[in-house]
Amino acid sequence: MDIPYIRGRVATQAHVGIPAGTVEEEYARNGFTGRYAHLYRSEAPVAWTRIEGPLRPRAFDLNRLEATHGGDLLAARRAVVGNRDVVMHTATITEPMPYFYRNADGDELLFIHEGAGRIETDFGPLAYEPGDYLAVPRGTVYRLAPTSPTRFLTIEAFSELRFPERGMLGQHALFDPAVLKVPTPEAGSSLAPNAAGEYELRILRCGEVTRVFYASCPLNTVGWKGTLAVTQLNVRDIRPVLSDRYHLPPSAHCTFVMRDAVVCTFLPRPLENGDPTALKVPFFHSNIDFDEVIFYHRGQFFSRVGISAGMLTLHPQGIAHGPQPNANARTTAATHTDEIAVMLDTRNPLEVLHAAQPTEQNEYWKSWMPR
Repeated sequence: MDIPYIRGRVATQAHVGIPAGTVEEEYARNGFTGRYAHLYRSEAPVAWTRIEGPLRPRAFDLNRLEATHGGDLLAARRAVVGNRDVVMHTATITEPMPYFYRNADGDELLFIHEGAGRIETDFGPLAYEPGDYLAVPRGTVYRLAPTSPTRFLTIEAFSELRFPERGMLGQHALFDPAVLKVPTPEAGSSLAPNAAGEYELRILRCGEVTRVFYASCPLNTVGWKGTLAVTQLNVRDIRPVLSDRYHLPPSAHCTFVMRDAVVCTFLPRPLENGDPTALKVPFFHSNIDFDEVIFYHRGQFFSRVGISAGMLTLHPQGIAHGPQPNANARTTAATHTDEIAVMLDTRNPLEVLHAAQPTEQNEYWKSWMPR
């Protein structure tokens, strides 16, 4: 049995009515779902003056990554962070892919940041636009055909990507499954054969590419049925859970789950206006079991300064984080958030990969220092 102990000056309700002269830090296991302690401190746990060593909040301006021009997806992808469970890539393609592609290593979750076009798959085609998630099961053949330059994230998951259980919220919470789109087969593909009269399929397996050639188009499905398919979800169809009197943890915004990692979507929503003592900004918390990566898609992420669309932050396990100085003051009169962001939380530590390193904003960790 987990028994909550109470010692000293505390808030009776977490994140509401913080004792005067204190800040609240949530110290919890298994993200925000395990055993916990709320620590009421006289100073914020992020009020550092120096950090020596690798464990520090980090930010990356992925807008600075050199974009390739053309349709070669594998050449365009830049791996930015990863571990044994998941790798996050960013890519820009400006023309339709000249080949078909199959990832035999993992499921892929594409998030469209900019641009529009069509994804052609074994199950049929889908038109895509900004804000779309495209969940592509491992082993699916697909091809991207942009109608405008398309910039997107790919989260490559080495375990099955699925939707979370909704529990007591019910099966229609966050989004009704009826809003999900799946493809309908159409005749062939817009890709013409190459000069040799062949269609090329590139297969990624164990990090190596195998090229397979066909005399006819490999997208030749005329029908399909079942429970596994390419699935499309746009952020506008997600209806975030909220509380008028209590700041919910990020796990309330979970959109996809996989082994030892989750993807959450932060969206515009009303703030906690029903109780003047309720926190409106994320509470300070210690990353004990998860690394946290956030990609900023659109809007103003109100608990951060110096962050704009197309940037990425990494808050690693082992060091506390939360709102920067003056974040509470900025939200005093605010009634809504205006942000769209994709968060990847991983149980195993992430490595910053080669492509991201030149884009790092090296002074980011200083943004919590008292001014």
